[in-house]
Amino acid sequence: MTYRQIPDTLLLEERAGHALHAMVGMADRDFGYVPFFSANLMTEPPYMTHGDWDYGSSHGRMVDGMLLARHMSGETFGEDVEARYRANLLSFFKEDGLSYRQINPKGHWEPNANLIDQRAVILSLTTWLMATGDPQVKEAADKHVAALKRIAVKERDVWYYPASEYKEVGWPSANGVQLRLAPDPAAFCGRLVMPLLKYHELTGSQDALELCRYFSELIIHRSGVFNKDGSFNDALAYRSGHFHTRLGTLDAIARFGAFTGDAAMIAWVQKCYDWALTKCTAFGWTPGDLHEQAYEHETCSLVDLISTGLTLAKSGYVQYWGTVERFLRNHLTESQLLDLSWVKTGGETPENIHGWQTYDSVAERTRGSFAGYSAPNDFCCDVNEGRGHTSDLQLCCLGSGTRGLFMGWSHIVTEHQGTVSVNLLLSRGSQWLDVSSYLPHEGKVVLEVNRDIAHLQVRIPEWAGFTKIRFTRELEGAATEGSGSEPSRWLNRHFLQLGPARAGERITVTFPLSMRRTIETAMNQTFEAQWRGDDVVDLTPRGTKHPLYSGRQVFDRAPMREGQYRRPEKEWVW
Repeated sequence: MTYRQIPDTLLLEERAGHALHAMVGMADRDFGYVPFFSANLMTEPPYMTHGDWDYGSSHGRMVDGMLLARHMSGETFGEDVEARYRANLLSFFKEDGLSYRQINPKGHWEPNANLIDQRAVILSLTTWLMATGDPQVKEAADKHVAALKRIAVKERDVWYYPASEYKEVGWPSANGVQLRLAPDPAAFCGRLVMPLLKYHELTGSQDALELCRYFSELIIHRSGVFNKDGSFNDALAYRSGHFHTRLGTLDAIARFGAFTGDAAMIAWVQKCYDWALTKCTAFGWTPGDLHEQAYEHETCSLVDLISTGLTLAKSGYVQYWGTVERFLRNHLTESQLLDLSWVKTGGETPENIHGWQTYDSVAERTRGSFAGYSAPNDFCCDVNEGRGHTSDLQLCCLGSGTRGLFMGWSHIVTEHQGTVSVNLLLSRGSQWLDVSSYLPHEGKVVLEVNRDIAHLQVRIPEWAGFTKIRFTRELEGAATEGSGSEPSRWLNRHFLQLGPARAGERITVTFPLSMRRTIETAMNQTFEAQWRGDDVVDLTPRGTKHPLYSGRQVFDRAPMREGQYRRPEKEWVW
């Protein structure tokens, strides 16, 4: 690989490589390569623990995340562990086509097909099939989708699941079916639409499409999960308005609305999304729910916000490109665990509990993970309110965080009907052009064109205005200049039109940076954020365990380094 000088700024594909390290490191090699689910980093020494999520949910998240991370980064590290994860995932299926949790001698649960797990299972099988085309995977996925359809309770216009767990003998209570209990439809039905829709797009599965139709109808028109004003129903029966499952449902239905061309469905999602944003900070911290977990941010929820925002942006609500970029630059990447110098590893180490808990090299093995529960200003959530401190890492957030990196990376540059669009001002390579971002140090983006483009456009942040935007185009020794003040340079409010571009052309776009301070509210707590462009460069008050936003350095000129961008031969669309 030939290296060159590139800006030493955020590179999502490198972050995916770090996440891959954690996905490999959290495998329990003494327990069939089942990954540990959670980690407590505030104890001395820290430890990792198994749990009932270890099976379909954790393995599904890891298979999906590892495939996405490899596609982004090109890394081959840990392929032996990934192979074990894949084999384990397939072993959890029973003849009925569903994925079952397994008995653990230290666990408290019974074998069951938990409906939350099934979403991660079909998600991973879809990515696995996308990556390999393996007929064994398609056979398992077809059988799985058919089972999800078979066990659904079918009313005139909606389908639902009447319990959170399915047993080999059927639903735990026939009476529950008759009473139409449908517990937490967002968690058990709504979120499933997202991977089911992609599976339909990939294979043409009609079972998957039917599930999407009837689950979407359930959520919007019959479930009561969302109130008429778009707010989340915070009743205990609806998991206190649990953000991850509600936002994951919005992600799913936004995709289905875009797929079916249902403008009313997209508008409904936007209404709910805008309400959710009022409960989050501008840099991406989200509450866990509206009551008991309100002070705990799950990386899973933020990734749902990112994915929903991307679908809305592509559907014409272009203001959400900026929202997504702020989330990517700030709380998603700030929540990735790269510095472990604060974790206390000294003292006497207790003995491991086989198949349940380990103290072995926890800090090193978890490097690259994403925060399970974080405060706005601290990797660890240890507030007086809510549940206090519970844990610091969960495997679901590692898988989701990796998927969030991929969703951002895959939308930096897109192509549609001959128009190549630079949507997010982050660095990456592509078959069409390479983007080098000098943000947050300089208001500068360099586009190096790899092939002829019929029409090129680049999104300019809303805070940059248009009067002081300049661009220079260089090709074969000749240079031309232009500005954002020229007539007919703008479409959709935020996109600077650059017209045709030729292979070998270098286009430099510059604009002024915005320096500002905002007061951010997170569940009645206030923080002052200092911004440089779309990056938070300081946040007060500072955290006390592992402060976030306290080590970000900015310079008047962007530092450079040796590097290269990855240009995959085929872009994956998720």
